[in-house]
This record gives sequence, C-alpha cells and structure tokens, in this order.
Amino acid sequence: MQRRHLLAAPAIVTVAATLSREAEAQAPRIVTEEFMVPTPTQGIEVFLRSKRPEGAQAAPGRTLLYVHGATYPAHTAFDLPLAGVSWMDYIAGRGFDVWSLDLPGYGRSTRPEAMSQPPEANPPLVRGDQAVAAIGAAAAFIRQQRGVPRMQMMAWSWGCSLIARYATENAAAVERLVLYAPEWLREQASQASPGAQLGAYRMVTQTQARERWMNGVPEVARANLIPPGWFEHWAGVTWATDPEGMRRNPSVLRAPNGVLLDSREYWQSGRPYWDPAKVTVPTLLVVGEWDRDTPPAMATTIFPLLTASPGKRCVLLGEGTHSMLMERNRGALYQAVQVFLEEAAAG
Repeated sequence: MQRRHLLAAPAIVTVAATLSREAEAQAPRIVTEEFMVPTPTQGIEVFLRSKRPEGAQAAPGRTLLYVHGATYPAHTAFDLPLAGVSWMDYIAGRGFDVWSLDLPGYGRSTRPEAMSQPPEANPPLVRGDQAVAAIGAAAAFIRQQRGVPRMQMMAWSWGCSLIARYATENAAAVERLVLYAPEWLREQASQASPGAQLGAYRMVTQTQARERWMNGVPEVARANLIPPGWFEHWAGVTWATDPEGMRRNPSVLRAPNGVLLDSREYWQSGRPYWDPAKVTVPTLLVVGEWDRDTPPAMATTIFPLLTASPGKRCVLLGEGTHSMLMERNRGALYQAVQVFLEEAAAG
C-alpha cells in the first residue's frame, strides 16, 4: 500500500524558529510516502513512512532509515511536529530521503493475533530476531524503491541493538550507523520491565510513561524540560495508534514483550546481542546526560569496543534524557546527528 502527498519543508536554521515567508517560499517541496511492507513472518506487515525533497536524486549517503525502541512506535516520535518541525522534517529539509519504520506489533504495523488475547495466554511477542528480519525487509524495500545499494541507519534505544546486529550481518547494505541511547550489559532490569512474569505484551499508561521519562531529571529542571503541550501531543498521537488499548480506562498502549525477554537472556545475563568489533562502518553514539534507561556509561563502554568502525565518535549531550528528541534541547541532538549524517552525504 502506498500513500503520497506534498508539503512545504520547514526552514531549519534553528529547530523551533518561526518560519519567514521568504524561507517558506524558497524551501524545497517535500514528498511524503507511506507503505505497508511484508515481512518474513507470515501475515505481518510493517509501516514505513518516507519524506524527501521533490526531485532529489537518491544516494546511499542521503538515504536514512530510523528504527524505534522497546515501547513506542517510530512515526509518532520521529515525525512528531513540535513547534512546527519534526526530526524527520529537519533531516528531509537538509536534502535527505528519510524513512521511519514501525516494527511488528507497534504503531501502524500489523499486531500479532496474540495481542488481541490476554497477555498471560501467550509467550513474549516480537523477539529481536523477528525485529531484525523486519528491518531487513524494510531495508530491501527501500533499496529496491530508490535503486541504492545501501543506506544510513539510525535507531533509538532497543532499535540500536537491532540495527547494529543487522549491520554486522549485512555490512554491504549499511553506509553509517547512528546509535541514539544504545543499550548495553546491565545488572538490573530495564525500566520498561513490568515485573518477574512476562506475558505476550505489556500495557503502559500515559502517567507511567511520564514518570519514567522524568526519572533521573533534577527536580529544579523538571518544569522546563518538556515545553508546554509537547508531552500531551506526543502521548495523544502515540496512544491513538492502539484503538483497543484506548478503550480501557485509563487508556493504555500495548507493547510486545519480546524485547524484555531478550534483555533478560542477553543484556542481564552478560551476553551482548551484537558484537561491536564486527561493525565496520562509521558509527555515532549519542546520549543525554540524564538518561536512566540507557545511561551514558553504556555508550562509553561500547565506544572502545568498536575496533573496526572508522571515524567512530561518542557524543554526550547535557540536559537531556532518554527522550531528548522531544525535549527543550532537542536541537542539540538534531545538530550532533546531522553533522555526522552529512559527512557521508558529502563523501
């Protein structure tokens, strides 16, 4: 399935700047396309959204696939217009063909039938290997659509482990990696873990999401971390992707638990899900100082293990959490990543 429409790309000198009429008139037109792509799992399709300047020539260094983390879909965060601009808009406005992927069981992608049953009726859904296979299907689709042999990949949290694993197994298909808030070995359970017993999926309320978001933020900084209305905007569009969950009171977002079982079997058991030494493409690690889901120590542990990654770098950003992409200081994250992406585009 494909949907296609046009909109004016925003000016991006500063992320939250008011757009002047002159800048709007000079901005390229942005083509937005949406696809449902089959995966190796029978009956499961994944949702892909693309934004790119109209008439832009496809190139590996200007093609980017973004993958989300353990709980929330990609398109409702990566393409969430805050102060008129989403991160996806920002990158597309710089001349990139940028894609977002909702993994199976998330957002607008197919939910396994077991998600319509009580969580305790089935084992955890959407393990890492199924998610990596879905990424492979999405990447193959993009390569075919655009006629490029490889692309840049960026992910958030759990998605970092997935695209890194994909890159170690498909090096020729990857130009560069951006690992935003990457996970590594941990002694304690992930903050996403609901307890000892894991069912097929978990249910998350908006109150729980906000509490988890603010964990680790100094009290003095909490009031101004998220601009007014931004959390509510994100939560509204994100929870709306789960109509069944919305019928509950309070409304919930259902998220597959395969990621949590993987965390127990790998990260909490001293077994990395991917081998940094096998990554052979330039890699950026970027994390906020107040991240308690994937603390900065995880990124700094990974960094020296990337022994075969040319031009690797690790960036620590002040006054940001695990969800910095939707916070007051998101511009610092956007700019740090953009510099890295554009090095490939210029090469």
